[in-house]
Amino acid sequence: MASTTDQSLLAVEMAEDEEDLYRALLLQANQEMQGTAKREPQSKQIRPQPGFCLKTRTSNDNKVFINICRSEHIPAPPELSEQGLVSLLESEDPSGYRVPMSLGEPHTEVDNNGNGCTAYDVAINTAFFEKIQTNKLFLEFLITVALEGLENKYSLDLSREWRMLKNRKFMGSVTDQNIRTKSRPIIQEVDRSEVPKPSTATQASEPPSSPDVPEYRILAEPAEGHPSFLVAEITVPKVSSVRSLLLDLGEDRIVLWARPSLYHLDIYLPFSVIQEESGAQFHRNSKVLTLTMPVQPL
Repeated sequence: MASTTDQSLLAVEMAEDEEDLYRALLLQANQEMQGTAKREPQSKQIRPQPGFCLKTRTSNDNKVFINICRSEHIPAPPELSEQGLVSLLESEDPSGYRVPMSLGEPHTEVDNNGNGCTAYDVAINTAFFEKIQTNKLFLEFLITVALEGLENKYSLDLSREWRMLKNRKFMGSVTDQNIRTKSRPIIQEVDRSEVPKPSTATQASEPPSSPDVPEYRILAEPAEGHPSFLVAEITVPKVSSVRSLLLDLGEDRIVLWARPSLYHLDIYLPFSVIQEESGAQFHRNSKVLTLTMPVQPL
């Protein structure tokens, strides 16, 4: 497993040629960001359709209802067979398969006994919703992912003992949700011989049985105070094509997979970034993936 050359998330020392490239990337990202902002809306409202309703509880024994909804505007997850899902769940890190979903804001409702309760709306792709209707394994997987997503977003502690309501498809009333029009930056592949090659890059003759953690560093511009941009440089010397890379950029998190089982990186960023305005480039000569990420203003 490769070790990171720079443990600090805010490395600011660079060679002159690296700094020139760094400045050029920031300028390019800024120009693309301004152009994209004029051409495309960053989010849109959707009205999910009711699907089914789950009942569970928090660690404090408060009743919680989860409305699993469907919408054609939510992207579908990658195609995966049932055997593929079984193999994934048996692996050391099953997080490589992600289900796009929209987690709505909590809303207060009244249950059949007249008691107050909290409901959450979780919207998934319509085709994937139909798939989980006929496949119990995918259904249980989806519910587990939804519970974890709600826990992470709203600092909850939800019981894994849940019950699907038979006579109710939705708790409360269906409301609109805002979804992002772009969920992650598209990785562009470029061939630039002037990009400095990492001196520590090595080639492996065979893929490892488990993915390595690639070397990386994250730069801030400006280095002092609240930055305008973050630039992440991730060295992946065993990757030969951009097709091997799967990138998921969150507001404060980078998750990168290099297939098959070459690299896996999962790190948190020191500042929240604007996902839909970020860019990514893979430099074939240097084997460096560069992410340029505008930072959310204070």
